[in-house]
Amino acid sequence: MYSPTEQFAEISKANYENAVKIASMSLEKAERLAKLNLQAAKVALEQGAYTASAVAGIKDVQELVAVRAQLTETGVQNALGYSRGMYQIASEAQADFSAFAEQAWASYTKGIAAWVDKAAKNAPAGSDVAMTALKSTVAATTAAFDQFSKASKQVVSFADASVRAAAANAASVAKATTTAGVKGRKAA
Repeated sequence: MYSPTEQFAEISKANYENAVKIASMSLEKAERLAKLNLQAAKVALEQGAYTASAVAGIKDVQELVAVRAQLTETGVQNALGYSRGMYQIASEAQADFSAFAEQAWASYTKGIAAWVDKAAKNAPAGSDVAMTALKSTVAATTAAFDQFSKASKQVVSFADASVRAAAANAASVAKATTTAGVKGRKAA
């Protein structure tokens, strides 16, 4: 016998399980972010101590220029490393949540389709038009989500490639600028 209450209870149970999974994934990403931030704080502390020691040992202008260039390059590398770590965590989180959303949506649409089929079988005579419209709406919604999902994947892929290219370009520009600054000051 058809029981919509049981089906809604199953959907509610699935939604609860999905909420627990989302919370778990969120906590895992937050933990990774906290570890990255602690590591960055340790590096900053170590860099500060090294900088103080290096500045205290400077004896002439050329040594000052060399230490400044070295500290600048190290700072840029640390900032780029931190940015890469943040980007990696964010892109992994996006991929995980997207995969989860796709899986949850597929499960949800499967459940709704089953519910619509059961409702259609148990519908009173003369409701064929309404059931056909309901089935059509579910199919159209599923197709629209699939198209949206494909477009989102393309945008994310393009953004990922752009960010990687920009990071590589920033690293090479920073290194070139630091190297040119050292050469220019040595010539002066």
